[in-house]
Amino acid sequence: MLNQAEDGEGPLIIDMTTLGGDPELARRMIAEVDAARKRLKSRRLVFVGKTVVYSAGCTFMAAFPPEDRYLTSDTTLLIHCRQLQQTIELDGPIRMLLPKLEAMIHQLDTGIELERDNFQRLIDNTDVKMDELLEKALYNWYVGAEEAAARKLVAGIV
Repeated sequence: MLNQAEDGEGPLIIDMTTLGGDPELARRMIAEVDAARKRLKSRRLVFVGKTVVYSAGCTFMAAFPPEDRYLTSDTTLLIHCRQLQQTIELDGPIRMLLPKLEAMIHQLDTGIELERDNFQRLIDNTDVKMDELLEKALYNWYVGAEEAAARKLVAGIV
């Protein structure tokens, strides 16, 4: 389909409705959008969120600069921190447990770094500051289309 798009004119619209999903898959989709943007230099890639764009959908939305993001008037965004649900069982010699705990800490540190990087991309050139986003994302930040436009998270409402 990209071969056909290379010969076309005007913006390419990617619309999305999602209740969320896998953040790693969303990161992979971002890489594909970035590659398509390089390949299709003559075309503008535009995101349109419809009705609900939750969680990993907002991660994907960050692939587009704010001036190329739009929402329908009924859209709500859900921005939240990366989630983890895991039970760690500590059983055995203490020295054997340290590597298990260290591995878990590395996983958490990596997740926080990925979260921060994507949050930064989401809020670049907007009225939202990182401290505010980090605080609101802890408790699930639901953002309606009008607030998203007012805060410059999106270019407008369609």
